[in-house]
Amino acid sequence: MARIALVDDDRNILTSVSMTLEAEGFEVETYTDGQQAFDAFGKKMPDIAVLDISMPRMDGMDLLQRMRQKTTIPVIFLTSKDDEIDEVLGLRMGADDFIKKPFSQRLLVERIRSLLRRQDALAGNAVEGEEENKVIELGHLRMDPLRHSVRWKDKDVVLTVTEFLLLQALAQRPGFVKSRDQLMDVAYEDQVYVDDRTIDSHIKRLRKKMRNVDDEFAAIETLYGIGYRYNEE
Repeated sequence: MARIALVDDDRNILTSVSMTLEAEGFEVETYTDGQQAFDAFGKKMPDIAVLDISMPRMDGMDLLQRMRQKTTIPVIFLTSKDDEIDEVLGLRMGADDFIKKPFSQRLLVERIRSLLRRQDALAGNAVEGEEENKVIELGHLRMDPLRHSVRWKDKDVVLTVTEFLLLQALAQRPGFVKSRDQLMDVAYEDQVYVDDRTIDSHIKRLRKKMRNVDDEFAAIETLYGIGYRYNEE
């Protein structure tokens, strides 16, 4: 049974969403602000976190920033704000998904299940030897899907589930272009709609993490209006 942390200062949302998730078989822990959640995460980390952005004491952005220093568990943001800057900033900070209020609880459940399936596979609960689980060794890059590990020039790079899947999809066929639609299917599956900006934000954060260990990293190339490709170095 997966443990879901639901963090929102709206008690009506906490009540209704937790009831829906529990009915789907999840174990749900609810928190009314980021500080309360962060204190609890220090004792036991959930399998996935659903965070509101605007909260007292510690908002969702601050909570995510602190979480990313310790864990790569999937994080979904909930927000009532209309400003697209919040979405881009949240994704650049390491969020895996973003849902604007008011939202369909069924859609939230599907996005949670999608991220958990990927987390489960990348954690090693998959059949070794399958194509998507093969170790990739490509120039300076080494990726081990069953251990969710990435190394570049013998230095560890910590990626979220979504970032890992995007890099894996590109590195599996170096030199071949992946359109944004193809990358959306890799990251989110067919039942979840995201727009181009979401994929672009993930790629930007992925590049930034790689450049943190090598400021000359340039293996992921943008083909404007087409998509992205991985160039073997």
